[in-house]
This record gives sequence, C-alpha cells and structure tokens, in this order.
Amino acid sequence: MKTDVEELTPTRVKLTVEVPFDELKPNLDKAYKEISQQVAIKGFRRGKVPAPLIDKYVGRGAVLQEAVNDALPGLYGKAVEETEIFVLGQPDVEVTELDDGNQFAFTAEVDIRPKFEVPDYDGLEVVVDDAEVTDEQVDETIDNLRERFASLTTAERPIEEGDFATIDLVAEIDGEEIADASTSGFSYEVGSGSAVEGLDEALTGLSAGEEKTFTGTLSGGERAGEEAEITATVQSVKVKNLPELDEEFAQLASEFDTIEELREDVRGRLERQVRMQQLSEARDKALEALLEKVDIPLPDAVVDEEIGRRNQQLEQQLQMAGMSKEDYLADQEKSEEEFDTDVADAARLAVKGGFVLDQLAVQEELNVENEELSEYVVTQAMQMGVQPQQLAQYLTENNQLPAIVSEVLRSKALNLVVEHVTVKDESGNEIDVEAVQRELNGETGETVEADESGEDTAADTAENTDETTDETTGESGAAEEKSEAAEASDDAAEEKKDA
Repeated sequence: MKTDVEELTPTRVKLTVEVPFDELKPNLDKAYKEISQQVAIKGFRRGKVPAPLIDKYVGRGAVLQEAVNDALPGLYGKAVEETEIFVLGQPDVEVTELDDGNQFAFTAEVDIRPKFEVPDYDGLEVVVDDAEVTDEQVDETIDNLRERFASLTTAERPIEEGDFATIDLVAEIDGEEIADASTSGFSYEVGSGSAVEGLDEALTGLSAGEEKTFTGTLSGGERAGEEAEITATVQSVKVKNLPELDEEFAQLASEFDTIEELREDVRGRLERQVRMQQLSEARDKALEALLEKVDIPLPDAVVDEEIGRRNQQLEQQLQMAGMSKEDYLADQEKSEEEFDTDVADAARLAVKGGFVLDQLAVQEELNVENEELSEYVVTQAMQMGVQPQQLAQYLTENNQLPAIVSEVLRSKALNLVVEHVTVKDESGNEIDVEAVQRELNGETGETVEADESGEDTAADTAENTDETTDETTGESGAAEEKSEAAEASDDAAEEKKDA
C-alpha cells in the first residue's frame, strides 16, 4: 500500500492511497460469503452459492462494492498510522480507482491537529485572588443555617414583606377560568418575586380571609404570555422565626456544643473552599498564560462542533431552569450577536487549549496508568451518583475510554505546567501549590483539582458559557459555602418548620 499526503491547509490534509488488488482478497472472500447467505439460487443452499454464480446473477460490481466498503476503514486507519498524522473527526472519502484484478485507490480529506511545539513554560507567573475569609462571610453562612431551622407561626395581622401566605389563585381570561394557571393552598413567600408579576403588591396588606384581583401575565401553561385577571385569596398569614444564636441552636444544627465551636468549624470550611478556589484559579490562569505564548491555526469544523456543543449545553441548562434564552440574554445584558461572539471565542480557546495540552503530553512523554484511569472513573461515578463498575461498563460499551484517557493526559499535562509556574496572590504572597494540594488532600483523601479537560479548562479562562448553570438557576456562591453540619441537618430542619 502506498500513501501520499498533500497539505491542503495547516489543519487539513488529503491522503491519496493506492492498494494492490490482491490486498482486497480477504474482503472479497468475506463479501462473497455474506452475499451467498442472502441470495437464493436453485440447486444451492444459502451460504453455499459458488462465486461464479454470484458474479452471474448478482454481479461482480456488487461484490466489489461490498468488499471496498468493508476494506476502507482498515485501509484508512493504516494510512493514518503510517503517515503519523493526528486526525480530527471523520474523513471525506472518495474512491478514485477500482481496476478489477489490478489496483484500488481512494482519497481521504480530513482535519488534523496542527504541527507545533509547546514553548518553554518555566518562569510563567500568575496572580490569583487572596484566600481570605471575612467575618461577614462566616455570618452569612451561619445565617443560611439559621434559615434552614426557621419555623413558621400564624400571625393575626395583615401581610408584610417576608411573610409566608397560604393562598388560592384563580386566573381568568375573558371570564373563563384557566385551570392550569389556578391553584389552591399555595404557600408563597411575599416579596420573593417567584410567582406571577404583581402578586407581591396584591398580597401586601391583606389579612386572612381577604382577597384581591389584579392583572398579570401568565408565565406558564397553555396560555403563557397572555394577560389574565388573577384573584388571590388569603387563607393564612405566617411569620418566619429564626432560632437564636445560642448553645441550643449549635447543638440542634451541628455536632458542636457552642456557637464559638460552630463558627470555628464554618470558618475552617470556608477557608478550605477559598484555597481550593485558589488552586482552580491557578490552574486556569497557568493554562491561559501558556496559551498566550502559542499561535496556531484551528480547524473550522472542530471549532464549529465545539460551538454547537456549548449551545446545546446552554439550551439544556436553560430548559432545566425554566428560563428562555431571551430571558437569559436579558439577565446577562447581552445581545444575541454578543452572546454568539462570546461562545465562538470560548470555543476557539477551548479547542486551542486541548491541542496545546495534547502536544505537551506528547513532548513530555506522559502516559496514563491503569490506576489513574480507575481513580478517574471512581471520582466521576461518585459525582454522578452511580456505581464505578456501572460507569466503567458504559464507557467501555460506548467506546468512550479513549476520550477518558485523553482527558486524564490533559490533566497531567496541566499539572506539569502548574508545577513550573510561580503563583502569587493579590497581596504578593507566593503560594506553594503542591503544599496546598497535599494539605487539602490530607484533609479529604481526595484529589483537589479543577475541571482539567482541555476544552473546559481553557474555556473557563475565557469566562465561557459553561458557567450558565448557576447563572440560570440563580444559585449563589453562598449556597455552596454551607458547612457540612448544615448539609447533614436538612431533614431535622424540615421537621422543625411548621408549614
């Protein structure tokens, strides 16, 4: 087999492959056997029809086509291996010659990773945020914990902002009740703005047994977007009571005996979180600094595929959050054009980051051990809430292991970069990343790392749209900063609430 490579662009090549016809013999034999199983010729059992009769009744051309289709994947793979090119995506294949008994030839155009060398990364310096936990952050986290243990008591007075009202809602359009926009016994926090627009204003000042009708735009159901006359009837008014910050609360909400012990634990957990954030930021910025030193062309098709992936991911996140893309853009104060530009920029950076980390892994002769692969699968399984064996089986059956190996290699390549980068905080203090890593790992027994697949890590440094989950759901960083004591007490908190 002879293979020639023609460079069409720095990121696309054309392979011209010539194959002596005798190399197709195994494929021809297989084609005859399969066609023999499919045809019925008098005097011969299925699978026993001689080749000359298949040529006569089915046609030699059909046999050749079957053999070529069977041979092409293997011949293409062999050509790629011999030419040592790093292909991306599926090739455009064209059979250019099929001389029966003599020669077979085809061409394959395919995108490739550009050829380049990763420059020296010693001496790079990055600056990350200070790892500071303020008294205000500790107070905020403890206040969140108090909210979990709040109780509701009935109030014999008109509704005020922050009260919880149990209400009935009836929506009508042109005198006809809209069933899917009406409800009864609905518990609503007045002032939260989480229901139909105008409800907060209508409820404020009402007492139990009173009602008020207002005009509002329906946000869901078959008549979503239409204006309706909405009548809100108050069944009861309840006030939220937060527990006092005393020893009794500390013992109720945690394993600690005093508020001081609880505060100390909360501060320690917050400090650990901000140090983890420092490590994640250091990794992102180290890659960002390295990418600034590399200028390479990117295949348009690969970038377009990454753009499509990101748009699909955003669509899924918005759907889960019950938010339209128009509302999301308005919340971000971006036009459609600005959003598309941001996504395209982030996609290009992600593709570039993947290429650079892949090449670095090659230059540094990095490899993935079985233990590292197993550790990755176990970690992902824990995050997904499935058994490691189940995830491993899925990855194997769906041919995902090569992608996992690539992701682990990229992570190791990025680790190598971080080891050679000087990391300082905004106050000018140099951070020993390895020491912090060991300290944090010692506390948890887990490896603390950012999301280090080439695409996502690089994209994060460009403030890409992968971060839309929290933005669309409205979750705040404070929600993630609750102590494990608070997490463990959810059920107890629910039992304490007088709904």
